[in-house]
Amino acid sequence: MNRHLDRLDAPTTPGMDDAEEELLDEASSVPAAAVDWDELVGDHQGLKGPELIQALVKRLPNSPGVYRMIDANGDVLYVGKARSLKKRVTSYAQGRYHTNRIGRMVRETCGMAFVVTRTEMEALLLEANLIKRLRPRFNVLMRDDKSFPYILITGDHPAPGIFKHRGARSRKGDYYGPFASAGAVDRTINALQRAFLLRSCTDSFFENRTRPCLLFQIKRCSGPCTGEVSYQEYGELVAEGKAFLSGRSGKVKTEIAEAMQRASDDLDFERAAIYRDRLAALSHVQSHQGINPQSVDEADVFAIHHEGGQNCIEVFFFRTGQNWGNRTYFPKADPLLEPAEVLSAFLAQFYDDKPTPRSILLSHKVDEQELLEEALTTRAGRRITISVPQRGEKKDLTDHALQNARQALGRRLAETSSQARLLQGLADTFGLERAPRRIEVYDNSHIMGTNAVGAMIVAGPEGFVKNQYRKFNIKSPETKPGDDFGMMREVMQRRFSRLIKEHAKPEAPEQPPADDEPEIDAFPAWPDLILIDGGAGQMSAVRTILTELGIQDQVRAIGIAKGVDRDAGRERFFMEGHEPFMLPLRDPVLYFIQRLRDEAHRFAIGSHRARRKKEMVKNPLDEIAGIGPARKRALLHHFGTAKAVSRAAVEDLMTVDGISERVAKLIYGHFHEHN
Repeated sequence: MNRHLDRLDAPTTPGMDDAEEELLDEASSVPAAAVDWDELVGDHQGLKGPELIQALVKRLPNSPGVYRMIDANGDVLYVGKARSLKKRVTSYAQGRYHTNRIGRMVRETCGMAFVVTRTEMEALLLEANLIKRLRPRFNVLMRDDKSFPYILITGDHPAPGIFKHRGARSRKGDYYGPFASAGAVDRTINALQRAFLLRSCTDSFFENRTRPCLLFQIKRCSGPCTGEVSYQEYGELVAEGKAFLSGRSGKVKTEIAEAMQRASDDLDFERAAIYRDRLAALSHVQSHQGINPQSVDEADVFAIHHEGGQNCIEVFFFRTGQNWGNRTYFPKADPLLEPAEVLSAFLAQFYDDKPTPRSILLSHKVDEQELLEEALTTRAGRRITISVPQRGEKKDLTDHALQNARQALGRRLAETSSQARLLQGLADTFGLERAPRRIEVYDNSHIMGTNAVGAMIVAGPEGFVKNQYRKFNIKSPETKPGDDFGMMREVMQRRFSRLIKEHAKPEAPEQPPADDEPEIDAFPAWPDLILIDGGAGQMSAVRTILTELGIQDQVRAIGIAKGVDRDAGRERFFMEGHEPFMLPLRDPVLYFIQRLRDEAHRFAIGSHRARRKKEMVKNPLDEIAGIGPARKRALLHHFGTAKAVSRAAVEDLMTVDGISERVAKLIYGHFHEHN
């Protein structure tokens, strides 16, 4: 075997730094030896495509592992796993490709990197991890990778609270989920507060109460903070809440109904009304859960629908026999891939960083289903089953998910078609060579020059691309407060200077791929069109910056001035080489531009308000070097407010725990610079 394949201390491969490589090995728990990239291909620097791959194949082992195909810029094109690296890579060197996608991928390959694993299962886990982190454009990619929300009932306090939770489960307590959306969690917590009267306040708020808060008054909390209910009675409520979330909802409802009847028999109608309201809240939760299967206790249901070159995957979450919502995904994939292939790649990425249920139900049988089942079982530490139901209630669940996937994709295709017509109309109206694939819209927001923020929103063929949005805190000393033109110059300078640094200047507008070579991840880094919320003054500032950076011919800029009396529909447009003009009042393109501008305005206003709010709640103690959270907390507990701290003498400050004479003088000097 080649000596490079055995080295454990080999340099990392292109596309990743040392920290990322270590993080991947740690996250995937896959012991692997990385190939020394420079030495492995050092003799083949002039080769690319099939010729390079043929030269590399000779030195590969018949071992399982993961390979990466890399382009001339060092970006990873594709990540794949193989039972035998030698056999799999050899298939790329033969020149016979099943699809144009693979042909393009091979032709663009200027280097390859390899990781050898002990088993194919380890290769599968590492492949999914690498794909999620590197996002190669020729792989099937998840478009949305947000973490799922959970309900947490804490276990580190005498009076446990109920909270929405995301991220690592570092706090002691019981976690219930996942829920499909934050809204589903909020609605469930809201109903559970009415049903079980559990607190949702922070521990510090709880400890400092002297009388019940508003939630107690509106019957959303039992008031354990002020002794309105004993810890024992509150513990019984907590136990009922946990039982309901654990799937014993029928038993809980029966017990509450019996308690209501006993209260009614005792003529305690006020207490009976409380139980009645709790029953109504529980019924509300279950009525909003839709399907609640009898034979499925814990499962995720996946269904995929393919149409019009796009895929939609619908996921339903069932826990403790309850439906906790569904989420829709539109993965990026080659239109020629079969739905089963897309679903298989999606599943490996989906469970890369999420807990796995005991059962996974699929609408299609996927390739290497047994291997994926084994990998998930090993990672979870318990038995995981993957199946494609053929009859019964489980088949009804997959059919229901498939129906939802079909409808969601139909809506998306209709929206995409409408968006495509609008983009083409935009190109025709403003004389663009083709429909823009990336539009950037800029706006500024401030109040009398304070807390000034610039905002950029991005739109493309599939609508708004929110993960590309950017905000710019105006901070240049050369930009005078309230100078809208200066703010726009600063935003343009920072945005396009960074774009040039991270992505080389385009020599010419990028051309779309040929019809027989579909682009998988076509969303570009450079905009085809930028829209500026402003008139001639803002456009002059923008053109100045674009000219200074030498990209005035690569980026088309258009200004949108508000209409007379700021009326929507009477906007004037400013383009270089044209007199200002207006569009017909009922032109669909005009409505489209108004929607883009309004989104930019909304994002700018939201960013400005967030910054202003942060400034308003900023504590003066935060500005003192050497005053961390512990000392700040001690000072506030001792003096009550930051204003009282500012008035304290050095001797008074020294009486606070943790405040030495040196620190006391530092604090005093901060507030008394003239002394």
